[in-house]
Amino acid sequence: MSTKMVTTKDIEKQFGPLTFDNLVKAHREAEEFTQVEMAKKLQLSKQALNDIENGRKIPSISRAVSLAKKLGILPELAVELVLQDQLKREKLKMTVKVSPEKKAA
Repeated sequence: MSTKMVTTKDIEKQFGPLTFDNLVKAHREAEEFTQVEMAKKLQLSKQALNDIENGRKIPSISRAVSLAKKLGILPELAVELVLQDQLKREKLKMTVKVSPEKKAA
């Protein structure tokens, strides 16, 4: 198992526009995990992972945050991608940007 540095441009070049499903699949392939191995790491069934990777299922925001933490990616990125995927599925031409809440001084 090797860990390769994968950029957003690398993901988009190989998988198309950055979506939550493409991010999960790219991460799994960069880690050189099978779907079974990645599903175990994420505490999902292989079918659930397959559904996410193929865009058949979009996880809830809270599940996306949980998966992001297990994958070691920014939760804000996961939330942004899930919301963007939901908008796209509904054919709404909108863009979402998510940033961490700023703490009061």
